[in-house]
Amino acid sequence: MTHCNFYINGSWCEPAADYTLFPIINPATEESVGTVAMGSKLDADHAVLAARAAFDAYSQTTLAYRTEMLQKLQGVFERRYTEMAQAISTEMGAPWNLAYDSQAECGPGHIKATLDAARDYPFEVKSGNGDLFCEAIGVCVLITPWNWPMNQVVAKLAPALLAGCTVVLKPSEFAPLSAKLVGEYVEEAGYPPGVFNMVYGDGPVVGAALSAHPEVDLVSFTGSTGAGIAVAKAAADTVKRVVQELGGKSPNIIFADSDVEKSVALGVMRCFGNTGQSCNAPTRMLVERSIYDHAVAVAIAAGTQIKVIQPSEKGDGIGPLAMKRQFETVQRFIDIGMHCGAVLVLGGPGRPEGFDKGYFARPTIFADVTNDMPIARQEIFGPVLCMIPFEDEEDAIRIANDTPFGLAAYLSTNDREKARRVAKRLRAGNVSVNASGNEYCNPFGGYKQSGNGREWGRFGLQDFLEYKIVNGL
Repeated sequence: MTHCNFYINGSWCEPAADYTLFPIINPATEESVGTVAMGSKLDADHAVLAARAAFDAYSQTTLAYRTEMLQKLQGVFERRYTEMAQAISTEMGAPWNLAYDSQAECGPGHIKATLDAARDYPFEVKSGNGDLFCEAIGVCVLITPWNWPMNQVVAKLAPALLAGCTVVLKPSEFAPLSAKLVGEYVEEAGYPPGVFNMVYGDGPVVGAALSAHPEVDLVSFTGSTGAGIAVAKAAADTVKRVVQELGGKSPNIIFADSDVEKSVALGVMRCFGNTGQSCNAPTRMLVERSIYDHAVAVAIAAGTQIKVIQPSEKGDGIGPLAMKRQFETVQRFIDIGMHCGAVLVLGGPGRPEGFDKGYFARPTIFADVTNDMPIARQEIFGPVLCMIPFEDEEDAIRIANDTPFGLAAYLSTNDREKARRVAKRLRAGNVSVNASGNEYCNPFGGYKQSGNGREWGRFGLQDFLEYKIVNGL
């Protein structure tokens, strides 16, 4: 049983006032593995004031010092790597290969990308007759979700620390074990008190207090669109910078001139990866009408090969959904899909055969979906794929862009000019052509209600900097 408490001003501590303990539930067993101390507005204030008190000194340190400290943090991550993979597998049910090879790897991966970006970043340059200085923006609040915990925590934390900012991390109470390790890693690396602070708590209480705090200069938020709107409203009165990476309902366009079998099978795997709990998952598969029936058959065959496994198992497969709430949401959307006119061709409601407990869902595919159905409009965040036919290139682009989101898009074609033409018209921040993947050095973020700003590499570093022009030096 692990107890997750706060890290404020260089010390581990309990909340300042009466508090509740939130259970940490292993989603594979539905059993408690520990508790999380849930904070209050007072705890948020203590953490912010600690970060504010540390800012002047830390922001004036040299880039060489901050680089050395971040390298030390990377070393701790790498040395205690297996602990992080175990924590992520336990708290959100990620199968071992996913937790070890992908989830935990995001920690040192993002640190390395930040260090690489800083080597040639123009922190001080001539601009006309003046000198342009890039300086730390100030005290930064980092609010992160549970689905890719190290990806979202370290993509924010690494550039903030390198820029000279001090931070308050509010991780998800559903992913507290990995966040606790981050606090231990920062402490072991030797960061000064107050540079890194961490409080747990829910969004309406602690998240709102941090977002509205007058001593906070920036809020970097990753989560649902609804929660992002609440953060932006709370931050508005103090006119602080808000950077958001929110939801998605990403299209995956399969043209007839692509390798249909490969493109469809990879699309199914990408949709179901991480049990569908990725904001950029290709959950709408748009297929050219002439190959649609064949693509449905290929998708069924590919989906049938997706194994549902226990988090402790090695090998390819998907684990449980991360929590009871998410399991119930996915079940509700499957029921909606079955009653809104879509054709269920794989999976369906309930747990997979052989699972009598845990938040395991059946990999599910709906065919003959229209883009106005709820399952095509709303983010389900589970292993549910919607297949939609289209007539031609213009129709594909129209359907793909007909969404309030714009985080990612995918397309498959053997026509390079068509790929370039279509990619440029898709209203999404990340476009993958023929199963290509993104890299840590490239920007990550979206259009429309998928958020604003960009993370990763030099693009993420920019969010934590202010630009000052000094004339006359």
